[in-house]
Amino acid sequence: MAPGRTDSVPEVATVIEAQKPTVYLLDSLHPTAIKHAQTLFNAILPNDPKHGQWREKAEYLLIRSSYLTAEDVASCPNLKAIGKQGVGIDKIDADACKARDVKIFNTPGVNAQAVAETVLTLTMSVAREVGRITAIQSRGDIIPKEKCSGLILQQKTIGVVGMGNIGQRVAKIFHYGLGCSIVAYDPLLPKDAWADIPHQRAETLDSLLEISDVITLHIPLLPQTRNLISYPQLSTMKKNAILINTARGGIVNEQDLERALREELTWGAGLDCHEQEPPTKEKYGGLWETGRVVSTPHIGAATAQTQMETAMAAIDLLDKYIKNGDR
Repeated sequence: MAPGRTDSVPEVATVIEAQKPTVYLLDSLHPTAIKHAQTLFNAILPNDPKHGQWREKAEYLLIRSSYLTAEDVASCPNLKAIGKQGVGIDKIDADACKARDVKIFNTPGVNAQAVAETVLTLTMSVAREVGRITAIQSRGDIIPKEKCSGLILQQKTIGVVGMGNIGQRVAKIFHYGLGCSIVAYDPLLPKDAWADIPHQRAETLDSLLEISDVITLHIPLLPQTRNLISYPQLSTMKKNAILINTARGGIVNEQDLERALREELTWGAGLDCHEQEPPTKEKYGGLWETGRVVSTPHIGAATAQTQMETAMAAIDLLDKYIKNGDR
């Protein structure tokens, strides 16, 4: 190697990094995704000493689970775009971003299979009383099989509330895998949606609740969907119906759900989303003590593969936006 050549290598690397757009990561991402981000961007990770300057300097952000409030947006004078891992943007003040023309690139559809499999897991666990049986056994008590009597899911009616990517994947799993009939409700989609899935379209939410053996929620948390499932709706459901929420906490009124379960108005519930996350015994002990709830801490997309894929998708969308000249 020629004398002096090694001294130029760090300088070249510094120049290359300076030519890349700077992107601040507000959360840790999958290691493969971080490496991908570092090939495309001058990626400032949360443990970087320069990370504390993100409000003053950031043009671009990558977010997995952090909140970005209106105050945060106002404190970022240079912010142009946000790459958001996952479909949900309820932790980002979208109105504040829109007012500033800050683009948000989320990744709908990428986590659909993982969440759909979580729906199946929760439904089967509730149907066969897995949570109750495990809790009894973990106390050291013996539960004879004669005291266990669950539900069969084959050929039952599955009510899908929200006909987006995840709802569609759930419908396919239950219809083609278990021979279930599908009833779907989504007032925002055209009548010819889901042409490839045999299903009945419900005109109202109540009409779906009345006939479904499983009700699974796949809608965003909005003012009009908060407490969408409350005591009146729970009272409408079948006595042996199962409610599944892998969408967002707040869609189900949890106090009303506990009341309905204690009054044996419905069979049980599988909750991957709660108003308080992660759920705690102090908050949810009463609900869990009914023995009719299987509760998980928002793990729908919590697989290594899904975390990598959703993070990579957010990175690529942000990169495409930057390379297109912020158009």
